[in-house]
Amino acid sequence: MKKHPNKDINDAVKYAVENGWEIVAPGSSSHAWARLKCPYNDPDCRCGKFCLESVWSTPRNPRNHAKAIRRIVDRCINKDSEQ
Repeated sequence: MKKHPNKDINDAVKYAVENGWEIVAPGSSSHAWARLKCPYNDPDCRCGKFCLESVWSTPRNPRNHAKAIRRIVDRCINKDSEQ
């Protein structure tokens, strides 16, 4: 797993990976460090809106960005189902 330079964000990314999310390359024209992809990709999960989340390289507030990543993982409707 790649390591994000910010400790809070790195811990949030680890949390997402531990919950089944995978790290995806951001793309060549992206300002993101990486993207997190939900393993379920369920359209019923908040209309599929958060099945792919960008992890920013240098967010304005790293602590809030880390909280947002954890919140997205925690609010997945399939989080407690078996993989």
